[in-house]
Amino acid sequence: MTLRVMNTLSGEREPFEPADPDDVLLYYCGLTVSDAAHLGHARSWVHVDVIHRWLEHLGYGVRHVENITDVNEKIVARVGEADDGATLGDSELGVADRFIERLLTDMRSLNLKRAEVYPRVSEHVPEIIDLIETLIERGYAYESNGSVYFDVTEFPDYGKLSNQTIGDVETQGQEEEREEKRHPADFALWKAGGVAPETVAEHRSEDRTYETTPSGETWDSPWGEGRPGWHIECSAMSMAHLDSSIDIHMGGRDLVFPHHENEIAQTEAATGETFARYWLHADLFRMADEKMSSSLGNFIPVSEAVDRFGTNPLRLFFVSASYNSTQTYSEDAIEEALERWDRLEAAYDRITRSLDSPDARTKVDSSLGGAVEDAAEAFTAAMNDDFNTREALAALFDLVGAANRHIEDRDEYDYRGLRRTVETLETLGGGVLGFDFEGESGGEATIADELVELVLEIRETERAAGNYGRADELRDDLETLGVEVQDTDDGPAYRL
Repeated sequence: MTLRVMNTLSGEREPFEPADPDDVLLYYCGLTVSDAAHLGHARSWVHVDVIHRWLEHLGYGVRHVENITDVNEKIVARVGEADDGATLGDSELGVADRFIERLLTDMRSLNLKRAEVYPRVSEHVPEIIDLIETLIERGYAYESNGSVYFDVTEFPDYGKLSNQTIGDVETQGQEEEREEKRHPADFALWKAGGVAPETVAEHRSEDRTYETTPSGETWDSPWGEGRPGWHIECSAMSMAHLDSSIDIHMGGRDLVFPHHENEIAQTEAATGETFARYWLHADLFRMADEKMSSSLGNFIPVSEAVDRFGTNPLRLFFVSASYNSTQTYSEDAIEEALERWDRLEAAYDRITRSLDSPDARTKVDSSLGGAVEDAAEAFTAAMNDDFNTREALAALFDLVGAANRHIEDRDEYDYRGLRRTVETLETLGGGVLGFDFEGESGGEATIADELVELVLEIRETERAAGNYGRADELRDDLETLGVEVQDTDDGPAYRL
């Protein structure tokens, strides 16, 4: 079955055909580092990661670029803000660096494959200025009072991604820009000067005090000192690290307009080429009835969630819904994900123990091999259907259910069937969905390890005192809970 994806640009599910049959160019609109990353960001990261993994599973090389926006009014507003007895930073880029450090830690904690590069806006101002100059030369942009705006009336296809016309767009940008623009829908490519005091005040917390009102970083340009506009950054960084035309551009549904619409206009106006062949958009992640958002304050930081729930349960929670469906956070939904991961992990451990036991034989007839083939086919069909992780995950649970029934119903096990089951779980569940079957889940799993080690210490104390009966009872209790204990020359070893 050929991979088909839902292309926002056409509104249809289309066969995926990259420009290069061997390599895929993938760009993801990354985070504006004005606060800690939350579960809404983590959900998008995990789905982009799974898409990356599936494309590699299909045999493509994947060049994956994800930007970091470190130039933004919201970042400027946090300059000088207190954080654990110190300040977040005394400059815009200082604050950004503080949050970038947290961002990269959060990414690693979610078992994400690394992108090829994480470009920052502050590092690509020369490329941004070059792109703006090209747009001016081609008649798509104009300078006004030291700022530069894109003239939407000069781009006939404006609105093709968001399915609207210029007449549908009443205005873009800040109110003070209106007198400088030829058309209300024109958008800024370069903004003269720094960040205005009133804009800083708008983004600052009323619960905190600030000694200064910073204006943020500025750079020299042919039009004077200023700052890049929001939309131009992604066009410049995508072309700098991938190409003028890419295969997949992905981001949140809320970025379709104006951000992605404006990216298309400015990039295609500058190059005369199709900017992205496929536009994929992750739907909203909600907290109760609202979008989870830093600005609304209704979010759970990634670091807190990983500590509390663990990486594997979080990944399972996210992939239980497809990337382009709305997902809602609730304690019940997280609890269900924790229980489902426990079942999946326990089944994997049981299957591997059975595979490595003397009861696994080579001449055992069973239907397990057929169950493996069925699960792999169902998983492949689901992932090729616009990366339907929900159905792909269901295929894995069908497989472990068949393996569990095989183990329960027999005194001798089908070695080949169990081996293929383990390989399928590791290849599809581990390699594609990103689960770590061998490592710690984090959170509750870490606590479980510590409790097991404590019980084993008590058991060793009982043995040293000659209370062998009590030591055996503790070992039996652990095995009842799914903890296999082995006494070695180096002391007791265990396996969950």
